[in-house]
Amino acid sequence: MPKRKRGVTRDAARRQQAIMKRERRVAATDEERNRRFSTMAKSGQDRRTKLIKKISEEKFEELILDIMEQRKEQIMPETYEAGDVQRSEMPASKEETRDKLSVSMYIIFLVLIIDLLGFTVILPLMPSIFEYYDANEKDHLYHWMESKIHYFQALFGAPDEFNKVLFGGFIGSVFSALQFLVAPIFGSLSDVYGRKIVMIISMIGIAISHGVWCYSDYFYLFVIARIIGGLSRANISLSTAIVTDLCSERQRSKGMALIGIAFAIGFIVGPVIGAIFASRGVKFSQNFYVLPALFALTMTIIDIFLLVIFFKESLPKEKRASSVGQGLSEAYQFISPLSLFSFNPVANMKPAEKSALKKIGLTYFLFLFIYSGLEYSLSFLTHMRFNFTRMQQGKMYLFSGLIMILVQGGYVRRIPPGKEIRSAALGALLIIPAFVLIGISSSVELLYVGLALYAYASATVVPCLTTIASKFGATSQKGTVLGIFRSLGSLARAIGPLVSAVAYWSLTPTVSYCIGGLLLIIPLVLILKLSKELSEIVDKGD
Repeated sequence: MPKRKRGVTRDAARRQQAIMKRERRVAATDEERNRRFSTMAKSGQDRRTKLIKKISEEKFEELILDIMEQRKEQIMPETYEAGDVQRSEMPASKEETRDKLSVSMYIIFLVLIIDLLGFTVILPLMPSIFEYYDANEKDHLYHWMESKIHYFQALFGAPDEFNKVLFGGFIGSVFSALQFLVAPIFGSLSDVYGRKIVMIISMIGIAISHGVWCYSDYFYLFVIARIIGGLSRANISLSTAIVTDLCSERQRSKGMALIGIAFAIGFIVGPVIGAIFASRGVKFSQNFYVLPALFALTMTIIDIFLLVIFFKESLPKEKRASSVGQGLSEAYQFISPLSLFSFNPVANMKPAEKSALKKIGLTYFLFLFIYSGLEYSLSFLTHMRFNFTRMQQGKMYLFSGLIMILVQGGYVRRIPPGKEIRSAALGALLIIPAFVLIGISSSVELLYVGLALYAYASATVVPCLTTIASKFGATSQKGTVLGIFRSLGSLARAIGPLVSAVAYWSLTPTVSYCIGGLLLIIPLVLILKLSKELSEIVDKGD
């Protein structure tokens, strides 16, 4: 018995030890599980913290706006224009889409800057170019045209040097008139075949015009170069269409701002480059214009390369127009002056709104008609009155351009909504003494005072009137409204230079500039009379 009792006791002890081992293993397992859960929770918290920090760094506000935009599209899909990109058809993530749009927009921005650098190199050279053809006795076309105006020249007592202004105004009007005619046609073709191929064709035409300019020893070649350039220069309107394709309504103002910046850079830097290259060009060639022309040609070739290699088509095939004929029929409405001033392409607009839109369109046209004519003859006035060299002409454009970009960047973009009409009125008021001072200026100092006022007005009136126009009509009509405004501006620039040149030639520069400045009272009065009528519509649009 004692032996059996001791055996039972040992068995019980072993069982007790086994139970205790199992309990320790369970406890260890529970402890390990709790430790893992704790680690996972801490890791998850760290990941959440990092995610929140990342979202904060990438602008939490943009994320909220994107979500709101998606909600807006779900609620009101019909308010988006045909040119807008459909999010349902876009690839993968929102971040990838934003990157794609950004790259495409900056490619167009770069292409436009390069093009405008080439386009503006000729501005300070215009007086010298016509002097060059006048001095060439073998230039039969120039002297034949000059012989045809001798009778009228004697009648008005205009000196021979004024003939250059007349010819310059004629060339400027022809160039702008051709641009006015072809821009809607190129736009219609791009609606059918896509923006990229039509843009490349436009740039090839511009390159050919610069190439002809390189060899324009005679006036007829220069005329041909300008005609080809006018027939090809649809890239500005196409760039605007591309902005419409790539950007939502919320992003579109940023896209248009890029186009405005490109213009500012081009018109500031381009004339200076033209003046420098013309001065250096005499050392390499007997013709001073060859290097500026080669520079313009090189810039255009670079643009073509960028478009072919890097730019992706902005208008997908499913969004293109089905018929060229229909597009050309619609394009006619952007060429017919009667249709433009009546705003016929804009349908389903309230009578009061359309009446106000017609008035602001007329104001816009009258302002640009007078303004563009006096602007075009400015380089001739400074060359004849102050003997400005090509370099001095370039510095004059640089001075005006810097003021424009400072005013646009520091003031115009900060104008509160609904206050644009007041800013436009101030600019229209200042342009009057600007042109009068330029006309009567007997010193360079007085000239630059007038130029400062001119630059301020240039930076405010047209942008403000365009902003007001953009508030008219439904979302789907805004592109049409702005297209009509661009066409009205092109029409004004097609007529203004020739009319102003005739006035300069027949009435002397002082009288023509003073009369032009006083005539600018008309658009000022129209703006002031429209302020009450427009304020209600603008406030409603806001």
